[in-house]
Amino acid sequence: MPPKSKTPDVDLIQVLEQVTREKSIDKDRWISALEDAMASAAKKQHRIKEPVRAEFDPSAGKFQAFVVRTVVEEVEDPLAEISVEEAREENPELNAGDEIRRPLSTDGLGRIAAQSAKQVLYQRIREAEREKVYNEFIDRMGEILNGTVKRFERGDIIVDLGRTEAIVPKSEQSRHERYSQGERIRAVIVDVHTQPKGPQIVLSRTDPRLLVKLFEMEVPEIYDGTVVIKNAVRAPGERAKVAVASRERDVDPVGACVGMKGSRVQSIIRELRGEKIDIIEHSDDLVTFAQSALAPAKITRVSVTHHGETPHLDVIVEDEQLSLAIGKRGQNVRLASELIGSRIDIKSETDVKDEVADALAKMLQDAMAEADLPAFDFGVSEASEIDWESAPGIGSNAAGALQEAGYTTYGDLLNADPEAIEAFEDVGPKTAQALLAWAGDKVSSDAEIAEGTSGEEAAGEDEEPEGLGNDDFMAALSRALAESEQKRSESSGMEDLDETAGSEEESEA
Repeated sequence: MPPKSKTPDVDLIQVLEQVTREKSIDKDRWISALEDAMASAAKKQHRIKEPVRAEFDPSAGKFQAFVVRTVVEEVEDPLAEISVEEAREENPELNAGDEIRRPLSTDGLGRIAAQSAKQVLYQRIREAEREKVYNEFIDRMGEILNGTVKRFERGDIIVDLGRTEAIVPKSEQSRHERYSQGERIRAVIVDVHTQPKGPQIVLSRTDPRLLVKLFEMEVPEIYDGTVVIKNAVRAPGERAKVAVASRERDVDPVGACVGMKGSRVQSIIRELRGEKIDIIEHSDDLVTFAQSALAPAKITRVSVTHHGETPHLDVIVEDEQLSLAIGKRGQNVRLASELIGSRIDIKSETDVKDEVADALAKMLQDAMAEADLPAFDFGVSEASEIDWESAPGIGSNAAGALQEAGYTTYGDLLNADPEAIEAFEDVGPKTAQALLAWAGDKVSSDAEIAEGTSGEEAAGEDEEPEGLGNDDFMAALSRALAESEQKRSESSGMEDLDETAGSEEESEA
């Protein structure tokens, strides 16, 4: 029988150097991983519960295993600790805090021990690789990476970066974009973690930093610092707003970002799959900045107040500009508010005039009440409720039926078709016409009272009417305006952005 051939000894140091070059992991990390694997295998082979430690001897190129116990004054864990008295029986020079190491044989490790060593080694290698990826990318937060779509997992996109993988979570994807396997994708790094499962690098297609980095790549003035991006906000896939400023007077920041015939911004729009981009010049004046941020709508006036740290802007626009200023689903005003860092409330000219008229009427009523003077009767309007008891030629049953049918205000009655009124029981054609004429007279009485009827003028010539005299009225009006001016001075005043519109309103007033 021929003798068995002897297995040649493996040069472990040479193997470690080769693996270090292939995996780009430090050799000390490999040695530490092998030491942990050898300690686990020896513990499994000898079936002991005491702590086991393995060390690599570079001179011999071999591992040695030891059972390690710590010398302590009072033993709490008998497996890992030994008392000073017992330790000094072996070595009188030992003191508390020292260690006793007893060698363990590593020859003839069994299959189970080898499998345990393999699992520990793989685990340490994975930890080392993930730590290497973390250290490489943690300082690259906000950078753009190019990769290839590798696969899809529960709505998330796994991106192949070459040496490692990244993930684009569903929450970081634009709902207007679709990708297929093998397609190129460009995204910005928003997070890098060391969790044991899944890719460590988290990418985003919706983060505003993606827009900023794209501008840096396309606009040389931004890359060299001549033009600065102050802020950028996005509604991914729909619209974005970017505030830019120039550090040199001769450089137009908006023109530099737009490029010749829009070439620079168009390339960014194509990359973002058609997302519209508004480029706005930054201004330290909040009112001017708000006016630019709400473009393309034209702003008439802006009132600035401060409630805490966040400024509050009341923006007034012309009626035809209201929908443009608000934008689709409030998108324009929301992005403008995020861009300038303020809360924005938009109102039309008509709404403001109605509010001013109501406030003035209330102030006059309050002033006359304080002076114990009779209040003005402003008549009725189309929004006033119908007084059915005074309605001509109609009974209580018919009045109740009309009221239940929704005819509750004079406007409801005026806008009704006469045939619809005639359809009710006990209401004929003449009664319907009389009701409509009566409603029209009631509403028109508002204008007559405001202008003054001829009978009141005649009474004014014969005798002075009771109630509010000219002097009392002017005194009440002065007090009301003084109170209004005092309240107005406590908050910031209205700033006129359109001098022509402002002068026309003053002349009308």
